[in-house]
Amino acid sequence: MGRVAMRGIRAHVVRFVLSVLAVTLGVAFVAGTFSLRTMMSSTFTGIVDSSTLGDAYVRGSQAATGGAAQVGTVREVRNAIPAALAGEIARVDGVARAFADISGPIVLVGADGTAVTSTKAPNFAMALHPDDTTVRVVAGRVPQGPGEIGLESATLRSSGLSVGDLTTVVLSGQVRQVRVVADVSIGAPMAGATITFLDVATATAAYAPDGLVPTISVYAKPGVSEQDLVADLAPVLATAASTVGAPGAEAVTGTVMRSEALTDIEGTLGFIQTLMLAFAGVSLFVGAFIIANTFSMSVRQRLREFALLRAVGASPTQVFASILVQAAVVGLVGSALGVAGGLGLVSLLRVGFERMGMDLAGDIPLDATTVVISLLVGTVVSILAAAVPARRAALTAPVEAMRDVGAATETSLRGRTTVGLVAVVTGATALMLAETRPESNGPAMLGLGGIALVVGVLLLAPVIARHTLSVLAAVFVATVKPLGRLARGNVIRNPRRTANTAGALMICMALVSAAAVLAATASASMRSIVEAGWTSDFSVQSATGDVPVDAVTQVRALGSVASVDALVYGPAIVAGPAGSTSADDGLYVMGVPPAAFGRTLAIDPTSGSLDTLANGQVAVQKATATERGWNLGDQITFATEIGAPAVTATVGAIVETQLISEPIIMSDDLFARVVPSAKATINALLVNARPDVTAAALRADLTHVAAPYVVLSVQDAADFSADLTAQVNQMLTILYALLGLSVSIAVLGVVNTLALSVIERTREIGLMRAVGLGRLQLAGIITIESVLTAVFGTTVGVAVGLAVTVVMPTVFASSGMTTLSIPWAQLAGMVVLAAVVGVLAALWPAGRAARLPVLDAVASD
Repeated sequence: MGRVAMRGIRAHVVRFVLSVLAVTLGVAFVAGTFSLRTMMSSTFTGIVDSSTLGDAYVRGSQAATGGAAQVGTVREVRNAIPAALAGEIARVDGVARAFADISGPIVLVGADGTAVTSTKAPNFAMALHPDDTTVRVVAGRVPQGPGEIGLESATLRSSGLSVGDLTTVVLSGQVRQVRVVADVSIGAPMAGATITFLDVATATAAYAPDGLVPTISVYAKPGVSEQDLVADLAPVLATAASTVGAPGAEAVTGTVMRSEALTDIEGTLGFIQTLMLAFAGVSLFVGAFIIANTFSMSVRQRLREFALLRAVGASPTQVFASILVQAAVVGLVGSALGVAGGLGLVSLLRVGFERMGMDLAGDIPLDATTVVISLLVGTVVSILAAAVPARRAALTAPVEAMRDVGAATETSLRGRTTVGLVAVVTGATALMLAETRPESNGPAMLGLGGIALVVGVLLLAPVIARHTLSVLAAVFVATVKPLGRLARGNVIRNPRRTANTAGALMICMALVSAAAVLAATASASMRSIVEAGWTSDFSVQSATGDVPVDAVTQVRALGSVASVDALVYGPAIVAGPAGSTSADDGLYVMGVPPAAFGRTLAIDPTSGSLDTLANGQVAVQKATATERGWNLGDQITFATEIGAPAVTATVGAIVETQLISEPIIMSDDLFARVVPSAKATINALLVNARPDVTAAALRADLTHVAAPYVVLSVQDAADFSADLTAQVNQMLTILYALLGLSVSIAVLGVVNTLALSVIERTREIGLMRAVGLGRLQLAGIITIESVLTAVFGTTVGVAVGLAVTVVMPTVFASSGMTTLSIPWAQLAGMVVLAAVVGVLAALWPAGRAARLPVLDAVASD
C-alpha cells in the first residue's frame, strides 16, 4: 500500500502541496523558536563567561529571597561588603589579585548629541582596574581621573564616538564633560548593553561612597583550584568581619557565581521560549485544520477509488495505512522545509536585533535536538490530522465503487452539535463565574471558559454556518444576480466543509480581536488611572528610570515651581509580624513626601489613612497585604545597613493603586532610614506651578533644566498616558506580528479548500459553462464563496474573542485593567479586511476554475 500511497500523492500534487506549506509554516516557527533560544542562550552565556571570570567571589553572607511572582519584589538582597576587604584578600596565599566590583548607572551622550541606548539593554559604568587582565584595551589607555572614560568596543561603535573625542555623561546626577581615552574589549558581544569604564577613584565616589560594594572578584595563582581558593579565604573573611563589624561575607567559587547568573538568564529565556512555542502551537493547530480538511475532501473525492481497492482485496487496515503514509510524507517534507524556514526566520530576526543594537553571538545553531523535534512535531501533527479522514476511507464499502461520488452523504451533525452545545455552555458558565467571582480562581475560570467556548463554537460551526451564511450572502444575492445565489448555495450545501475552512481563520481572528480589545482596554485603563490619580501639572522622568539628583535641585530652585514631590524607590529587607511570614523577604519600597497625597497624587486607601505616613507609618498594597496576611496595626520590621538598628513601622493604610507599583509606600524620611542612599532611585518628580505661572511657562522652564541631562522628559498627564499607551502598543505589535503567521496559514487554508472544491466540482463547473456561464461569472462565484467563508470565520472569531476579553477587566482589575474599551472601528476593519483576504485567496482557485476546458470538465468522473 506504500506504492499506492505514493501514486496517490503524484496523482493529486496540488492538494498536497498546500498541506505541505501549512506544515512548513508551523514547523518553521517551532524550529526558529528553538534556534533563537539557543543563540540567545549562547550570547548570554558568553556575556556571563566573559564578565564573570573570577576564580572566586566574595559577597554578603546574609541573603533574603523574595517571591519572584509578585511585582515589586527583589529576587535576592544581600548585605554589602567593605571594598577594603579586597586589599586583605589580595594578601592571602594563593590569591593573584582581587578587585572590588564597582558599577552603577550612567548616561552616555553620543556623537549626535543624544543618549546612547539600544533596545531594553542596560546602560552602566564600571571601574577599570589598571592591572585587570580580563579586559583588553584595544586602543588608547586606561582612564585616569573624573574627566576620562573608556568605552566598550560595541558601545564605541554605536555611539559614533572615537578615541580622543569629547562628549558628555550624566554621572551621580551631574552633567560632566569627559574625553574618551580607551576602546575596551570584553571578549564577547554584550547584547546591546551600553558599557562605560571609569577609573577606580571616580567609580568609587559615584557608586560606593560609603565604601561598600556587592562583590569582590578574586583570581587565583596558577595551580590553585577554585575550591582551594575558597577554603583559603574563609578564615580571612571571618577575621575581617569580626574586625570591621560587618554582618558577614562569604566566598563562592566562580563556577557557582556563573551558574547562578546563567540560571537567572535561562529562566528569562524559558519564558520567551514558552511564549513563542505557544504561538507555534497555534500555528500548528491551524495547520492541522488545513491538513484535516485537505484529507477529508480528498477522501470524499476518492471514495470510488478506495471502494475499488476494497473490491480487489485491500483490507480496511491497508487503506487506512495508505492514507497515513501520505500524511506522513506531507509531514516529513513540510517539516524538513520548515526547519530550513526556521533558520531563515532566525536570520531575519538576527538582522532586526542587530539594527536595534543587540548583537547575538555565533552562527545560527542547528542541532540534532531541534531537527528531531521539528520533524516529529510536523509529522505527528499531520498523521493525527489525517487519522479521522483515513478511518472514513478505510470503512468505505466495495459497493461504493458502483455509485457516483456525489451520492456519498455526510454523516449526521447531531452528535457534534450536542458536544458543541455542552462545550459552549461550559465555557459560558466558566466566564460568568470569572465575572461574578473573580477573587475565586478568576484567571483559571477565564482560561477554562475561553478554551471551552472556542472548542464549542468550532464544533457548532456547521450549524452556525447554515443560518448565518444566508444572512451574510444576502447582499451578494441581491446585487450580483445570479452569481450570489449560486455562491450561497455552494457554501451552504456542505456546511461541514465551510465550517472547517473557516475554523482556522476563526481561531486566529479570535486571538487577534482579543489582542485588539486587550490593547484598547489597557490604554483606556492607563488613561483613567493617570487622569484620576496623577494630579500634578507636570512630571519629570528619565528614560533610564533614574532622575539625576542635580536635576532635582535645579527644578526645586525654579521660581515658577510651587511644589516638587520626588518619588523614590529602592530595595529593603522586610519581616512582617510574627507568624505572617516564614522568613525575611526582599521588597521594593517607595518613598513619597506625605504632603504629595492631595497635592500631586490622588489615592484613596481601601482602609486606614495615608495621613499616617507623616507619623512614620506605612501603606501596603492590598495584594501584598493579602498574600502576607498583614492587617492595619501590624508591625513591619526593615533591616538596615551595617551597624544600624532595624526600623519598625506600623501598617497605617491599605491601598489598591496602579499609580505606584511598589508593595510598600512610606514617607521620604522613613525611606531614607530604610534604604541606603546608594540604592535609592528617583523615579519621577511631580511638579506644580505657582498660581501666577501658566502651564506653558512652567513647561518651558522644566524643559530648559531637563535638556542638558539628555534622557529627561517633561510630561503632563496626557503626555504620560500617551507614552504608556505607546509602550503597550509596541509590545502588542510583536503579538500581532506573531499572530500574523497564524493568519497567513489560515488564509492558505481558504485557498486550499477553494482549490479542492474546484477539483471536486469539476463536472458541475463544466455543466454550468456548457449552459452559458462565462469565465468571469464562474470566477465571480468562486470569489464570492471565498469572501463569504472568510467573513464568516472572521465574524464568529471576533465574537468569540470579544466574549472572552469583556471579562478580563473584572478578573485583572487589581493589575490595572479597570476600564473596558472595545475598538469597534478596528473590529469592523477586521471584517472588511477579511473580505479583501477572501478576494485575494480566491484569485488562484477562481483562475483555475475559469481555465477548465468545458468538454473535459463535463466528461470528468
